[in-house]
This record gives sequence, C-alpha cells and structure tokens, in this order.
Amino acid sequence: MTHRLPISSETRLACASRCVAVCSVTFAAAFVMVACGGGSSDNGSASRRDELGAKGKETALAAQGKHIFRFETFGDEAKWTDLLRMHEVISASVDPVTALSVGLKVDADALPAAVVQGIRSGRVDLHSPATTIALLKLDAVVGLKGTVETVRGVDRLTRVGITCALCHSTVDNSFAPGIGKRLDGWANRDLNVGAVIALSPALDAATKLVFNSWGPGKYDPRFNIDGVNKPVVIPPAYGLAGIHSITFTGDGEEIAYWNRYVAVTQMGGQGTFTEPRLNLSITNGTQDLVSSKLPALQAYQLSLSAPSAPPGSFDAAAAGRGKAVFETRGKCVTCHSGASFTDANLTLHPPSASMAEPESPSYAARSATKLYRTSPLRGVWQHAPYFHDGSAATLEDVGRIYNTKRSLGLSSDDISDLAQYLKSL
Repeated sequence: MTHRLPISSETRLACASRCVAVCSVTFAAAFVMVACGGGSSDNGSASRRDELGAKGKETALAAQGKHIFRFETFGDEAKWTDLLRMHEVISASVDPVTALSVGLKVDADALPAAVVQGIRSGRVDLHSPATTIALLKLDAVVGLKGTVETVRGVDRLTRVGITCALCHSTVDNSFAPGIGKRLDGWANRDLNVGAVIALSPALDAATKLVFNSWGPGKYDPRFNIDGVNKPVVIPPAYGLAGIHSITFTGDGEEIAYWNRYVAVTQMGGQGTFTEPRLNLSITNGTQDLVSSKLPALQAYQLSLSAPSAPPGSFDAAAAGRGKAVFETRGKCVTCHSGASFTDANLTLHPPSASMAEPESPSYAARSATKLYRTSPLRGVWQHAPYFHDGSAATLEDVGRIYNTKRSLGLSSDDISDLAQYLKSL
C-alpha cells in the first residue's frame, strides 16, 4: 500500500505516491438449424467443444489470477523496501509471535513436514526474526512476498513487498491461531495494517500516531491521497460476481477499477491510476506492472463465492421469522434486494442513507461518487463489525441502529430474529 503521508512526511519522503474489466471469455453456440427444424449433430458437437474450450480458458485465467492474488506485488517493493525499509524492521524485530499479534497469517499448506513438527515440538523458535525470514522464504506468510538471499550461509531478507492477500485473505486456524489453510476473499479483520506500517523507521512520530490510531481490521485507502484520517473496515473480496459497484462508495463499475487503484495508489505497484473525479493521477515507476494482470486477478476474485453459514451457527426457526421481518416491517429488502441482497447495480445512495452518517469527516465526501452503495449480504455472518466504519459490532446492533434511525417500531424479539436471518445468509 503506497501511503501519501501528511505534508511533513510527504516532503521528507519525496511524495512517493504521486511520483479485472472482467476478462469475460464469452461463447456463442452456433446452432445451425435445418429447414425441417432439426439440428446438425456435427455442429452441436462443435458447439459443445467451443463451450468447454471457453470454460477451460476462463478456469485457466482464474487460476492465473489466484497466483496473482496471493503472490504478485506489482513491483511494490519500491515502496515497502526502498522507501519504508520494512525489510530492515522484519529482520531486526518481527518474529512470528509479533507477526501473529498484529494479525499476519501463516499458510499451513506452505510448511514442510519438518517445519510443522518443529513448531509442534517447540524446536522452531517462534520468538526469532530468523524464523519469520524462513517463513517468507517458503512463501508462507499470507500477503507478504520476500526475497531471501543466502549470504555466507545465513539467510538475509533483502526485499519485501505486499500482495492483495494481505488484507483480503485469512486462514482457518486449523493448525493454530493465525496458522491454517488460506481463505481467499475473506477480509482479514485481525490485521492491524496501521500498526504494521507504523513500524517503518522512515516515518516521523506524528505519522506513526495516525497509523497506530486505526486498529485491527481497518484501513484508510484515501489517507495518502487527501491527508484525512478516517479508516473504514477492510471489506471482503468474495461474492462479487454480477455486482458492478464493488466498493463502499461504488467508485468503479468493475473490480478492475479498484484493483488498479489499490495496486498503484495504496500498495505502491508500478503503474498508473487516473481518476478525473478526484483530480487524481499517480504514476509509480517507468514501467506498467499492473495492467496486464488485472483481467486474471478479476477473474479469480469473481470466482470466490461468499461462504455459507456454518451448520448450527444460527437458530433456523428464528431465522424464518427474521426473514419475514426483513421483507416486511424491517423494510430491509427495499435496498438489500435480489440474489446478492443489494441494489448496487441499479443505484447509489446519498450519505444520509448510511447508518454510519452523519460522520465527520464523511467517507463518501472523500470518494469519486460522493455516494454509498448498498452492501451485499451474502456471507455477512463472517465479517463483523458492520457498516463502513465498523460502528455496529454485531448484527443485533445493526438491527437496533436501523430500528432507531428509521423509526421502524421493531420489538427486541423482531431484532433478534432479524439477526438470526442475517446470520443464515
């Protein structure tokens, strides 16, 4: 993430921040109809082959995007290594225990059997930065990509960058807390991005204070653009198929828009992002390492379905009653409509419609649209807290806030049932 720091730090750091369209693989089955209305079996077979071929290409594109999502830095080492010197911080003081404490995750599938046994037996020192470097060498730290060189028999971390997975992937904790199988697309609400950035020796005390104010699961993707400090919760990157407005404010009409914004303006990737509505044009480096990767990256993200609610995680009878509240007296379905429970493809809403508003500063006011989209609800059970600013800790809180601000007249039982329904989605 490339961060334009407040003026004092931007001057000192030379304003480094300034310095997928879905690649739809479409197919059209060419049914050649004969005069009597019959179909050609040969042409039918060809159509099926074309369809299978198109699906195969789309699957291959998504597989490519998976690798990009997990491991591609877009050349952002220029930010994280050359400018912020995070490789020095990691080498000196970030052991696995520290890394896990700020929400970084470890991919258990990337660990060799000997390492797994060493962790279990205690032979692997989880209080040593050298162990973190070993994990980076294995590509086991989710969202971090390190270059490790062996110098006189000792592994040295020489460069480090970040990937999309840093914020938009977590693990299932199947091995230990913070260590398990990857869950791509899940918002890492444990990750304290600000605290990680604040470790940089290149930042002054005032800037570190801002970053440390964010807390776990929050990030401000506008701070380095406008200098205003108002973080929002890290959103999930799953369940976006068929949804055009994919950010809180619906700035772009496809994931590729936001991927480019984040890759260039936040991660520090080498490329260009231009947004006339914000009078914004940022180019990093002299080559474009972003554009060619956007179609595959988007294809993978669109393949990520929202996770189903775990069995036994909600009261089915109460959820049934809550569905009726959702569709009638709660008026939720007015905006949370359709299969994805959002009207984002049809309209955006004024700030007054947000349950987090009025807020100062307004997050919408800092965006290109100056509006909010209706958030989709599939998988909403998974990513508390709620609203763009995280001001509702639970789904019950969501119901209570709506009930108060909209004067819905719902009872406490109605709100409880409504929360169970939302937990079922």
